[in-house]
Amino acid sequence: MLCYSLSYKFYKIFSMEYKAYNLSNFRDIPQLEELPEKTKRTIEVVGTVLPFKVSNYVIDELIDWGNYENDPFFILNFPQKEMLSEAHYNLIDSLIDKGPKSTALKHAVEDIRLSLNPNPAGQQYNVPEFEGEPLNGIQHKYNETMLFFPSQGQTCHAYCTFCFRWPQFALNEFKFAMKEADLMVRYLKAHPEISDVLITGGDPAIMKTKFFEYYFNALIDANITHLKTIRIGTKALSYWPYRFTTDDDADDLLRLFEKTIKSGIHVSIMAHFNHYRALETDAVQEAIRRIRSTGAQIRTQSPILKHINDSGEIWAKMWRKQVDLGLVPYYMFIARDTGAQEYFAVDLETAYNTYNDAYNQVSGICRTVRGPSMSCDPGKLHIIGITQVRGEKVFALRFIQARNPQWVNQIFFAKYRPDAYWLSDLEPAFNDREFFFINELNEMRLSQHDLCHTEGVH
Repeated sequence: MLCYSLSYKFYKIFSMEYKAYNLSNFRDIPQLEELPEKTKRTIEVVGTVLPFKVSNYVIDELIDWGNYENDPFFILNFPQKEMLSEAHYNLIDSLIDKGPKSTALKHAVEDIRLSLNPNPAGQQYNVPEFEGEPLNGIQHKYNETMLFFPSQGQTCHAYCTFCFRWPQFALNEFKFAMKEADLMVRYLKAHPEISDVLITGGDPAIMKTKFFEYYFNALIDANITHLKTIRIGTKALSYWPYRFTTDDDADDLLRLFEKTIKSGIHVSIMAHFNHYRALETDAVQEAIRRIRSTGAQIRTQSPILKHINDSGEIWAKMWRKQVDLGLVPYYMFIARDTGAQEYFAVDLETAYNTYNDAYNQVSGICRTVRGPSMSCDPGKLHIIGITQVRGEKVFALRFIQARNPQWVNQIFFAKYRPDAYWLSDLEPAFNDREFFFINELNEMRLSQHDLCHTEGVH
């Protein structure tokens, strides 16, 4: 019997067949029958612009329907009116009854989507050129880590209303995807600085195991000595933990993890949990147990989000629960400036104070987490303090990762602004003309034959 085998009791009680709801059938959700029509209309209007899909697991196991208006998982999965500007909401509301194929509605939706910054943080600059062609399913921003977007994994079990990769589902011209394992392997062999492959999406855990086997076996068989870790970025543990327990190919996926680890390549699940309640169900705890029994590690991350988890108490409780289950807290992010960012946005000072409040409530074993961090164009920017220097109140910043590894861990300062939400809102402190990395960042862009300026950064 395999060490990660599923208990018969669990299988009998908790097996569930996946079902997704979207704009076409969300009114069939039994729990929505008692909700007011204006709530359903809001879902329809906002869901016409922002991608909407929710799994039966989220509906049945996570949402508190007795308090749905304030429930974090209802807000995480069901569109809210304030996620669009009033003008945009009213426009779609006025057009939607003309039908989904209405030319006016189609054009209005496209215009609104393009206004929501669908390609944030300079992602287009992360696509490498190889053998004379751009690799549209690969991003290589940091030396050691290559992101791979398998074409079969470009959707999710459920969609987050804050998602920064929503164009993967809504705008084909902004989609990253690739299905050629051989091209990925050739690129890796040509870049010995890469130690980690991060398989991402969408959510690659939506793929059947046969596709995981195709990509993993290609990497194993290639015997790339500098490849040390395969990461899988996924929210399946939050939205469909049965992927690792009772799905028909769940055992095969766990065997693949075990095989990969025995080959000398570590497997790390980069799990997204936005609230501690997602860790409390029997289904997710069984899934975690099975994954860990293969030798794979689970690291956790989440953005800090208004209406969801903008409280030190919530984060501290989440980190403690993760450690109790054998998970490694990894990142607190600041939500990228895209999509419904204005609805979820937390200013940098609040994010820093929330992180500090949570950090001070937990023991050292939980303090593996880093944050708050922005994944912006030049790199992962860590807010390490708000302090006084030379009589000036400033943000103290450093890069955790950067386009140029020489920038990492260099401390620099920005003028304090209580209304700053992103790097583009900050200016250098002490009357400096620009941040230390700007000239080199602009040169990197010019070397890619692009004359764009640096996202409003000073």
